[in-house]
Amino acid sequence: MWNEIKEHGSFNNLACDEMPMVSKTGSSIGAAISASLSLPPKTTRTVTFSLAWACPEVRFSSGNTYRRRYTTFYGSHGGAAAKIAHDAILEHHQWESQIEKWQRPILEDKRLPEWYPVTLFNELYYLSAGGTIWTDGSLPLQSLVNVAKRKYSLDATTSNSQNDIAVRILERMTSVLEQIHIPDASNSAFGATLLQKGEENIGNFLYLEGIEYPMWNTCDVHFYSSFALTMLFPKLELSVQRDFAAAVMMHDPERVQTLDDGKSAQRKALGAVPHDLGLANPWFEVNAYNFYNTDRWKDLNSKFVLQVYRDVIATGDKSFAQAVWPAVYMAMAYMDQFDKNGDGMIENEGFPDQTYDAWSVSGVSAYSGGLWVAALQAASAMAREIGDHASEKIFDLKFQKAKSVYCNELWNGSYFNYDNSGGSSSSSIQADQLAGQWYSRACQLPPIVDVDKAQSALEKVYNFNVLKVKDGKRGAVNGMRPDGKVDMVALQSREVWSGVTYALAASMIQEGLEEIGFTTASGVHEASWSLEGLGYSFQTPEAWDMADRYRSLAYMRPLAIWAMQWALSPPKLFKEVENIGEESELEQDLSLLFTNQEGLARVAKLLKLPEEKDTRGYIQVLYDNICRRRK
Repeated sequence: MWNEIKEHGSFNNLACDEMPMVSKTGSSIGAAISASLSLPPKTTRTVTFSLAWACPEVRFSSGNTYRRRYTTFYGSHGGAAAKIAHDAILEHHQWESQIEKWQRPILEDKRLPEWYPVTLFNELYYLSAGGTIWTDGSLPLQSLVNVAKRKYSLDATTSNSQNDIAVRILERMTSVLEQIHIPDASNSAFGATLLQKGEENIGNFLYLEGIEYPMWNTCDVHFYSSFALTMLFPKLELSVQRDFAAAVMMHDPERVQTLDDGKSAQRKALGAVPHDLGLANPWFEVNAYNFYNTDRWKDLNSKFVLQVYRDVIATGDKSFAQAVWPAVYMAMAYMDQFDKNGDGMIENEGFPDQTYDAWSVSGVSAYSGGLWVAALQAASAMAREIGDHASEKIFDLKFQKAKSVYCNELWNGSYFNYDNSGGSSSSSIQADQLAGQWYSRACQLPPIVDVDKAQSALEKVYNFNVLKVKDGKRGAVNGMRPDGKVDMVALQSREVWSGVTYALAASMIQEGLEEIGFTTASGVHEASWSLEGLGYSFQTPEAWDMADRYRSLAYMRPLAIWAMQWALSPPKLFKEVENIGEESELEQDLSLLFTNQEGLARVAKLLKLPEEKDTRGYIQVLYDNICRRRK
């Protein structure tokens, strides 16, 4: 066929008997397009081609099948490709002009170094190339009978937010545990069930943590990358957070063996934010990650709360806020069990119980502790947004306590120690030590540490973690010892993480250190995108080490460069002005405050992880405790 085109410029002379296979009448096995035109001397012509294909359904290895989002507009039959190609031919000029209009302000921003806009836009490749799936928001086409038997969920819908939310959550626990048959759709992380009346269902969005780490919508990593969705596709971001909110209210007692110690743990505990939304059966079988029991991780719940609050004030969507508030409340209550001494601060448990899952941490830590302090403040602010003033005050009081412990335990006069355990990494300089401060600033909340301390810590990170690595041209190494040597205690302590480097740069910009922020981030550009770099273009990895050996090509976290753009050009945030009168009234009614504090404590106690392996026993304890309370 190719020789025919070269010789004649068309297929008009091609005989059917020369074809190795002839399609049946009325069917097609392929398509070819050719165009002919005449070119007078010194003239140009443009020929536009459009290539499209239609795969209306996506099927996971579990067998569950979903329709893709585009079927809402083009139908669910495979013949939609011609219509899609037709629309592309007619509208591509408009699409291109809209892209140019969107990019122009950034390209013309004189504050920005030349490398930055190119890297900012190109890192967006992962939103489409990250194994991305966008469904129409409907439940799977198959029956859900099989998955309904293994788990239960609380009804996450809300009523009057002025009521005691602890009472409502406890009543939901009772109602669910008394049921024999539970509606299928509620036994999953299927966030579309949280949509309020009249709200558009724009579908469910999935993308992989990485091509080498195939898990959908990994929470601890999406924490960094989600700025891209929030700024560019905010409705998709809300859809992702609805899925996680539904997952918080879900309990899955299936026993899963953890690879770290060979022991088993329940797949997902009530109140815990899952590490990811699954792989083989997303939404219905969460936590494909099984190296550790992530129900004991200390960063996931805090990260969920911070993301939700940011998305509420970024979009001004009060319906979303009301729908997910019970999940936020439960996520915060769940963390109470990790405050071992009652001082308001959670403690890490001596294993890698956070996103640095090869770097152990114990006691009060700069990373998880800072995220917890920031989450308490965000939970209080979100309670104000929806009018739950009792919860607003409770979380604010806990925030003030935890904030004090954080600084007292970790500040060493120059930066915040990795943790307070006295271990081998305790005094290390962690590049990501101010993650909580970064998110608080991004949400335009008061800083969780004093400005002078934040600037001192960031300058320390810059001088050690950045400048002492290849003259500042590789980003920020995660851990650096005070003597200027890389912390070699773990794989991840001695790595540069591209996405964390972008987040660090965003934090520097927010603290008024714009110059060193751009220099820090330029190291990732040098490694990934420059002609003299390591050749990672359009497959930016999670990490590389001091010898430029990479790990996990094509990873989600580098989308965090959009956090830099958020810091450089902060969006308008929709925040309620604090009603001083209402808060004063609440402070005067101490009995109401004490009642709500007691309610939060009861929810926290019921959500505490069981020590025994028998999860059925855990559910029975839940039920017995609730019955005693009702009597």
